Amino acid sequence: MNKQPLSNGLIRAATPVGTHEGYMPGFGNDFETEALPGALPQGMNSPQKVNYGLYGEQISGTAFTAPRAQNERTWCYRIHPSVKHSHRYTRIDLPYWKSAPHIFEDVTSLGQYRWDPVPLPPSSSEAIGHHNAEPLTWLTGMRTMTTAGDVHTQVGMASHIYLVTESMVDSYFYSADSEMLVVPQEGSLRFCTELGVIDIAPKEIAILPRGLVYRVEVLDGPCRGFVCENYGQKFELPNRGPIGANCMANPRDFKAPVAAYEDREVPSTVSINWCVQFHETQIAQSPLDVVAWHGNYTPLKYDLTTYCPVGAVLFDHPDPSIFTVLSAPSGQEGTANIDFVLFRERWMVAEDTFRPPWYHKNIMSELMGNIYGEYDAKPKGFVPGGVSLHNMMLPHGPDKMAFERASNANLGPDKLDQTMSFMFETRFPQQLTEFAGKEAPLQDDYIDCWVDIEKKFDGTPGKK
Repeated sequence: MNKQPLSNGLIRAATPVGTHEGYMPGFGNDFETEALPGALPQGMNSPQKVNYGLYGEQISGTAFTAPRAQNERTWCYRIHPSVKHSHRYTRIDLPYWKSAPHIFEDVTSLGQYRWDPVPLPPSSSEAIGHHNAEPLTWLTGMRTMTTAGDVHTQVGMASHIYLVTESMVDSYFYSADSEMLVVPQEGSLRFCTELGVIDIAPKEIAILPRGLVYRVEVLDGPCRGFVCENYGQKFELPNRGPIGANCMANPRDFKAPVAAYEDREVPSTVSINWCVQFHETQIAQSPLDVVAWHGNYTPLKYDLTTYCPVGAVLFDHPDPSIFTVLSAPSGQEGTANIDFVLFRERWMVAEDTFRPPWYHKNIMSELMGNIYGEYDAKPKGFVPGGVSLHNMMLPHGPDKMAFERASNANLGPDKLDQTMSFMFETRFPQQLTEFAGKEAPLQDDYIDCWVDIEKKFDGTPGKK
């Protein structure tokens, strides 16, 4: 995406390593970065006095005693300790943002569902003169589609559509409940976080750790996209097994931001999502005041066009798990809390093979979103910005048009081009919210896409 100037007051570190200005490469790396020279202590974490009069503070993303390979923490050196960014909290109402457990009795989650894109609101400048065109921020523009699991036991997830037209101003947010995976579909956003600045546009994603404070700004709006809230274990790169050391998502393509801080004494609001409830507190300064940090508990961005898919080169279609970008373990091998799966441009070369996804039902619940282009199993109806849901053990697969086209295609090398869809997949059933069931543009006739599939069996041998 195009380079955008930083917000007034943000001071960012130079980029000492890597080839992307403002970012450092590597998934799970231990990074160090400072926006002022000598701000980062060397050889120790907690000196008696930190340079520049900064305060040392640790953010822990795992238990202190987690095995070294799994232990995640970051040491921050900041203008104020974060207790200065916390005060008495009051409840606030964000009626469209739901957390698990959330079961709305008047909506049936059992079924195959598909929605048209939730309409984009006008941008802040376009909203002038529009009736009922209230600006939407990251908080007020979140629309929960499904929830699964339980925040209180730290398992499961929620899926959302975000609609954002306006930047947060002197307003900040963090989730104590979840790690957040952000998938833009329209427009560009900037996440000004405690640990630095991340800009994302369509074809990119961002990962925001649990407990990280940030402000969301609109770079190019209006903005629409998808969010997966992960209540369980953190996302990690899936094991590649016999595939070996390369392909799929490579660690170097994930980028962590360099340090960037604000020294602004202005009245500010910090909102928090904590145990299903939203609260806010008033403080007297910006909480984005980390001048230097080191560690491995960091936000990340990733360019989806760097994902290297692997597929069959002779016959048959591999399981969609071969397209997994990130996986959040469930504790039971083979059944993830969440898999983030990407279906992007790729060559199809398999011989004598039905190439789209086959008809199936499985133990995982599959929520799909279309970023752009045409999905090969649903050439009509599943449009960019749209969403589908096939809950656990409910059959689904190609519609009649896709089946007939794939069954009769000339099977030379064929590139599936100009397409990118994804899946949030979980072992838990996904429960529809009231918004998904009653307000979002549900395609009531979606289930009919399988009605006219023909019976080809007539008791005689031969391919029909």
